[in-house]
Amino acid sequence: MSPEAWLPQPTLFLTGLTLLLSLAPPRLGMEVMAPATINALNGSSVKLSCTFNSCYKVENKQFSLNWTYQECSNCSEELFLQFRTKIMNKQLDRFGNRVEFTGNPAKYDVSFTLKNVQLEDEGTYNCYVLNPPDRHRGHGKISLKVLTKEPPKHDSTVAVIVGASVGGFLAVVILVLMVVKCVRRKKQQRLNTDDQKTEEEGKTDGEGNPDEGTK
Repeated sequence: MSPEAWLPQPTLFLTGLTLLLSLAPPRLGMEVMAPATINALNGSSVKLSCTFNSCYKVENKQFSLNWTYQECSNCSEELFLQFRTKIMNKQLDRFGNRVEFTGNPAKYDVSFTLKNVQLEDEGTYNCYVLNPPDRHRGHGKISLKVLTKEPPKHDSTVAVIVGASVGGFLAVVILVLMVVKCVRRKKQQRLNTDDQKTEEEGKTDGEGNPDEGTK
């Protein structure tokens, strides 16, 4: 069995359900999707997945990304990966050159791969994304658990079938909600722009038309 990350089926279902609920109400911020927990085998390579939804195309000059590591809940965050017009690996001493950016911002994917996972790599990994004109930064959080041996194998055929069915349904619903959200957001922006133009035109007319009664 190749060393991979294990994401339990219930966690996958709850992650999808959380995404669905977070997309339902209108929000100003971006939606960032990341698994709550990832289990990785000691010495293996693991992909920490982080994707996002945005109503706007990614422009490298404006887009920004920060990946930080947090050893404990009360510990300060350490920046180790950043995107400012291009990807920049900060190469923290704890990671060395074991971090490889494997995402593609143009496809709304900012994932990275951690090679030769060590027990000391356990902790919280924060994914911060900002894609103007979106004004609010999106945030995803992953808890990495390092295992010293492979978990016991289980027959998960039924779970996989159910998970795939639920996942497909959620994907369609999320897509529909994103389209509706983007249409509403752009419509609101146009209305705000029109209101601003009307207000400016009103001020211009008031200043440019003298009182006809004055001769």
